[in-house]
Amino acid sequence: QVQLVESGGGLVQPRGSLRLFCTDLGSGVRFFSMGWYRYVSGKQRELSVTVSSGGRAIYADSVNGRFRIPRNNAGSTVHLQMNNLKSADTAVYYCNAVHIPLGELPQIDYWSQGTQVTVSS
Repeated sequence: QVQLVESGGGLVQPRGSLRLFCTDLGSGVRFFSMGWYRYVSGKQRELSVTVSSGGRAIYADSVNGRFRIPRNNAGSTVHLQMNNLKSADTAVYYCNAVHIPLGELPQIDYWSQGTQVTVSS
């Protein structure tokens, strides 16, 4: 079965960098897309970036130009490279994977356990 395992969170200073890692433990599922969402304290879940199996990436305005998915490839693994971090990026980050059985809706969303990223001096 699909099991998304995530790592890489921690404490980082403003303007610093961090990389998150997420992988599916051997389910063999090819996902329609993979990406990253976050929960900022006191706010609803928001998109950071997603990338489709075709290589198209969608970035939230809040992270555009600072975050990226290396190699822009959504298979069974997705990383998040975060650069020029600021305090507003402090959040719990979740890896997301979307599967569409038979190529038709409804889609199935899978989520990692989440990891805390804290940006503070």
